[in-house]
Amino acid sequence: MAMTLHVDIVSAEKELFSGPVEMVTAPGELGELGILPRHSQLLTRLKPGQVRLQLQGGEEQLFYVSGGMLEVQPHVVTILSDTAERARDLDEVAAQTAKQRAEQVIADSRSEFDFARAKAELAEAIAQLQTIEKMRRLRKSG
Repeated sequence: MAMTLHVDIVSAEKELFSGPVEMVTAPGELGELGILPRHSQLLTRLKPGQVRLQLQGGEEQLFYVSGGMLEVQPHVVTILSDTAERARDLDEVAAQTAKQRAEQVIADSRSEFDFARAKAELAEAIAQLQTIEKMRRLRKSG
């Protein structure tokens, strides 16, 4: 039986996941992080992207996070995010619309504030779309 660690994924609205996993992959601010049981302690910020959980038995679950914090203890990983969703609950049409709107604001931007905000919204929309695409590939291969 493989070693596991306990993972909690929590958004401002709800707890999305709580349970044992074999591995966690998360979008750290400085790059993707892979976390296995007995990982050294860590506290880092997350950027918008997908969190992948490798469950016992090989099943993989995907989540989208808008950013947030990741805390690693030897046998516990906690992910706190303002916005987090299961990949299967993401709305592809809404993400595409948000992406197009952000690209338009960036192209027409007259102020630094509009540009920075649109750039952040674009990053979130792209991360959602990438999570949806990854979920589709997993369904086809599984």
